[in-house]
Amino acid sequence: MSGNQDILDRVRGALRGEARIHPTTGPIHLAFADGDLTMEGEVADVAGKKLALECAARLPEVITITDRLHVRPAIPMSDGDIRDHVHNALLEETILATCTIRDWVKGQLETIREAPDATGTIDIRVEDGIVTLDGDVAGLGEKRFAGVLAWWVPGSRDVINGLGVTPPEQDSEAGITDTVRQVLEKDLFVAAESILVNTRGAVVYLDGTVPREAERALAENDAWYVFGVDKVVNRLTVQT
Repeated sequence: MSGNQDILDRVRGALRGEARIHPTTGPIHLAFADGDLTMEGEVADVAGKKLALECAARLPEVITITDRLHVRPAIPMSDGDIRDHVHNALLEETILATCTIRDWVKGQLETIREAPDATGTIDIRVEDGIVTLDGDVAGLGEKRFAGVLAWWVPGSRDVINGLGVTPPEQDSEAGITDTVRQVLEKDLFVAAESILVNTRGAVVYLDGTVPREAERALAENDAWYVFGVDKVVNRLTVQT
């Protein structure tokens, strides 16, 4: 057996060992060469995507990962509809009120809002259900929230958050915790007041009690959506 084949078999074994990875269109396709692992396919939710990447990254031979894993959309939508939903969500978000919002449409940038005294610019591109956010914002909180709003659009298959932060800002556990709390509070389907959020390193811990299993899963996905989160430990319990 070749060394590459052995590594691929070990990755497949790790993926099979994580029960929360649910491929939706067949097994995840893997290819490995020169330390780079390519992962391609579709999974049921963002938790499955992030956990699949985490499983693969544990192998010492895997130096980099080419991520082509996408999430099954909750509602199939055209790229144009996704783009419109994303920019509408950004326009309505208070913490992004001083950002200029622009869309890529047929290879051209169209300004949706020219913010007076703008503190940032967010450019939205959607291709095959994959949302890419480029530009610069004033802080990591704005970058994180913009990414979550893009993920919340039901047709989004993936979000590539390429927003820069000017001036540069050092990441922190408190910053991640604050954004996760704000996201949970904004999610109308989650009782945020009953959820305790803590962050150690880039690992978010959720504690508390929720009324339904669906809400437990929603809260975990909300935390996974936040840029900078490497792992979510969901210790929420469901009321009986």
